Amino acid sequence: MDDDTTDEVFAELKARPLGGWGVAQIAAGTGLAVYAMWVGILQPGFRRVPLRLQVPYIPASKAQVDNVMTLLRCRKGGIVDLGSGDGRIVLEASRQGFIPAVGYELNPWLVRLARFHAWRAGQHGKVSYRREDLWKVDLTECKNVTVFLAPSVLSLLQEKLQAELPDDALVVAGRFPFPNWEPFRTEGQGVDRAWAYSMQAQRQHMSKINKIKRNGLCIEVTALN
Repeated sequence: MDDDTTDEVFAELKARPLGGWGVAQIAAGTGLAVYAMWVGILQPGFRRVPLRLQVPYIPASKAQVDNVMTLLRCRKGGIVDLGSGDGRIVLEASRQGFIPAVGYELNPWLVRLARFHAWRAGQHGKVSYRREDLWKVDLTECKNVTVFLAPSVLSLLQEKLQAELPDDALVVAGRFPFPNWEPFRTEGQGVDRAWAYSMQAQRQHMSKINKIKRNGLCIEVTALN
């Protein structure tokens, strides 16, 4: 992903009005003063999370959810949403037949909000929201993965995904693409855009890049000799 793409997305996020409901959801999801107390007093361990790995909660729009689900069309089995926020991706995936549908989120207030949304939608027994660190989640058997995370996190997460996911896994990123991966399909425009990545194609792509780098190093060594 080039810097222009990131700048365009950030600019559109700043320009787009949240509206009353959006503000209310952010207030509920982050807990405002209550969440500040949780960070400062109840959960001092949160301070050990590096700033670049802390992801602000911005609820996904309906268009973003629709674009992600379009890229997942014809896929089957379970789905995992890393950094699931208020749970709307997991909830919609469950409605469209993904079983199991699991969201991992570190913010306890957002986990509670997601569970409330699931209960209100009559999907409480069909989805699972877990308060866990996404870096510690075992992804070796996951076939469908979705992420709505900041670029600084995606650059590190791609290493974990490439190391753990099976070849037939599909990864869909919303709002920001993975910086060093090549998507095989995109959906939507601007801040609503989503990117789909095949793990098998990604590994082949990275293998070619590494081969080129090794060949280049060999040429340099030969020239020095």
